[in-house]
Amino acid sequence: MTLSELARPKGATHAKKRCGLGRRSGHGKTSGHGQKGQRGRSGHGIHPLMEGGQMPLVFRIPKRGFTHVKAVTVEVVNLRALAARFAAGAVVDPAALAARGLIRGAGRVVKILGDGALPHPLIVKAHRFSKTAAARITEAGGQAQTVSPAPPAGAA
Repeated sequence: MTLSELARPKGATHAKKRCGLGRRSGHGKTSGHGQKGQRGRSGHGIHPLMEGGQMPLVFRIPKRGFTHVKAVTVEVVNLRALAARFAAGAVVDPAALAARGLIRGAGRVVKILGDGALPHPLIVKAHRFSKTAAARITEAGGQAQTVSPAPPAGAA
């Protein structure tokens, strides 16, 4: 037997069901939808959360938490990461942090935390500093400069 001799078994293929084409379609005048009611109408559909008269599960379970509309997501970077990725005297700003993959985007609010040591001086420009981070940057001979955050999207 070769591939050219293969054939589907009898009854494996059948004509597509053609609903809504009247009595000659083989499905009667109501096309398998019964008579009247919600499921008999065109475009009928029951909402997936509908459970008859019972209170739907999504309404029965408790809702918790709150998401503030004006919440600010702060990207944190530790001094350990700055020491490993920047040479002495480098200018560290949000664009440089984003280029080296330390934050997700240059337009985000950046806070520098004091975890780790800073062996060489850096000029660090960020939106926020912890007290420890600012102290360790200045001890190493660098500068901790605070920059103002970018205005939120849509502000004129």
